[in-house]
Amino acid sequence: MDNKGFISAEYIFSLFIIIIIACSILFFSESIINSSFNIEDNVEHRLILDEVSGKISQVNSNGVGYSKHIELPSDKGYFEITVDKSKLTIEYEGKKGETFLPLLNVDSKYKLVSGRSYCITKSDEGKIVIS
Repeated sequence: MDNKGFISAEYIFSLFIIIIIACSILFFSESIINSSFNIEDNVEHRLILDEVSGKISQVNSNGVGYSKHIELPSDKGYFEITVDKSKLTIEYEGKKGETFLPLLNVDSKYKLVSGRSYCITKSDEGKIVIS
């Protein structure tokens, strides 16, 4: 400002540049925060899938009649785990993750839903049955 109370062009220009820089920093930090939430969500669902595959592998490696109970959490949102032959697939919020279980002999295709409990058993024929 000069003595008469007028704002100079340099002052307006520097204020405009500061506002642009502040807005770009806010936009950049918002995208970083959103991506960290997305990564956290993906890791949580991947851990659920790994837990289920671990239990199925444990039942498969033990003898006939061995069983294990698993309870899928409901606090992570709705998700479905599909057990098909030697592949486990988790689907949630339009996303999909897979893991493979070698040497797995599954009786048929199963869908496991969040918030429910299941019993994984090795049948007399040596096949994995989920009920």
